[in-house]
Amino acid sequence: MALRTIVGIHAVRTALKHGAKRIELMQFDPTRKDRRLRQLLDDARGAGVQPQPADKATLDRLSGGTNHQGVVAMGAVPTSLGEADLDNLLSELPHPPLLLVLDGVTDPHNLGACLRSADGAGVDAVIAPRDRAGGLTPIVCKVASGAAETIPFVQVTNLVRTLRHLQAAHHIFVAGTTGDARLALFEADLTGSLALVLGAEGEGMRRLTRETCDQLLRLPMAGQIESLNVAVAAGICLYEAVRQRRH
Repeated sequence: MALRTIVGIHAVRTALKHGAKRIELMQFDPTRKDRRLRQLLDDARGAGVQPQPADKATLDRLSGGTNHQGVVAMGAVPTSLGEADLDNLLSELPHPPLLLVLDGVTDPHNLGACLRSADGAGVDAVIAPRDRAGGLTPIVCKVASGAAETIPFVQVTNLVRTLRHLQAAHHIFVAGTTGDARLALFEADLTGSLALVLGAEGEGMRRLTRETCDQLLRLPMAGQIESLNVAVAAGICLYEAVRQRRH
């Protein structure tokens, strides 16, 4: 079982709220006078986790130099979901789903940042293939800053088959992003049941994934570079969908 380091009051609180049973160890600085920390310790005890006092040097070492705010925890990495879990999740939603699909994103920092943006935008699930793509790792969870616990992360065996299933069974519109698309992101209708597909760093979407999309969109680029980092692009696309859906 892979363990990760959870650093800081907000990250530990999120881990407690969404997966207290996965926390193996929680240490805190007993000399720190912080109302939020005291409340966090009470919440931990109420969830069955017994915080242990530790000196600042120990917490500094465990946190790797990150500002720990007097608390560090060790916990198991959240588990990903599968195709059946995705169907169950979609069937219970009271609103048109908003999904983020990542086709072959392997860099853990990009994946973690995508999860964080997905959480902020209210995405219902992030979907990725099992092979040749990143999964939930300690680095991904650290970069996600708690979003790995809050956002369902679904790994599927065959991404194209999953997209076709979303289209046929759940009537979800699949929009992919690519630099050579004719339609700009800001001209598209993103208000209904939607799956936004972004490709891997540098390579973009694979051919079959691209061909499965109902629509292809591009992010307008006014400078000299041809594309954005996938995590930045995901944030822009998701928040454009949020803007449209709120209106």
